[in-house]
Amino acid sequence: IKGRVVFPEGKEIPKRAELNVNQDKQHCLGKGAILDESVIVNPKNRGVKNVVVFLRPLDPKDKEFKPAEVHPADAKRKPQEVAIDQPCCMFVSRVTIARVGDTLVVKNPSPVAHNFFWASEKNGDFNVNIPVGQTWTMPNALAAESRSVQYKCTIHPWMTGYVRVFDHPYFAVTDADGNFEIQSAPAGQFRIVFWHEAVGTRGGAEGRFGEPIQIAGGTMEMKATDFDVSPK
Repeated sequence: IKGRVVFPEGKEIPKRAELNVNQDKQHCLGKGAILDESVIVNPKNRGVKNVVVFLRPLDPKDKEFKPAEVHPADAKRKPQEVAIDQPCCMFVSRVTIARVGDTLVVKNPSPVAHNFFWASEKNGDFNVNIPVGQTWTMPNALAAESRSVQYKCTIHPWMTGYVRVFDHPYFAVTDADGNFEIQSAPAGQFRIVFWHEAVGTRGGAEGRFGEPIQIAGGTMEMKATDFDVSPK
C-alpha cells in the first residue's frame, strides 16, 4: 500500500516556533535555532511528516491478524536493534516504529550528557543518564504496546519523541513529503489507522479502530488522505 497524508487545503499551515533552549546553549544552538517538531507540514506540498499509519483487522473486536494474513516471509524476520539518536539536542527520529522482539538502543554522540526518561505499560519505566559518547540499551526486548510511548530528556526538557511497538509488520511512518508505504500487505478487507502526536487518531476516538479499506493484489495506490494535525 502506498499513500500520502496531507494537511487540508484552505487551512493555514501551522508555523514551527523556535524552542526555548535554556541548557547547554553553546552546543545545542551551534547550528542555529531549534524548531518545534510536534507538527511538521511541508509548505511546498502540504505533506504531513511523522504520521504513523498501520493496519488492523476488519472486526474492531479482533486485536491480532490471523496467521494466514501475515506474509510467510515475515517468519524469517530476525529481531533488530532500533536506534534513537540525539546528535544535537533533538531526538532522531522524532517518531520511531518497532516490532515485538526488537531492542531499543539510545545513542549519545554529542559533547553533553543526556537523559532518557521512559514510562510505559508493557516495557517498564526508565530514567537513565547517558554520558558523552555513550550508548544505553534497554535491558529487555520490546513487547507490544497498544499506544505510543512518549520519551523525554529531563536535562533538556524540550527534547521528546515517541515509540510505537507493533506485533505485526503492517505499519509505516510518513516522510517529509507525507508519503508512506506498507509492504507485503494482505489482500482483503481491513482497517487503516492514522495517528499523529498532536491530535491522536484521525477521526477522533472512533478513529482508533481505523477506516475500512479493501486491499487488492499488487501495489495499491491510495488517494491522498487529509489529516488536520493542528494542535488543539
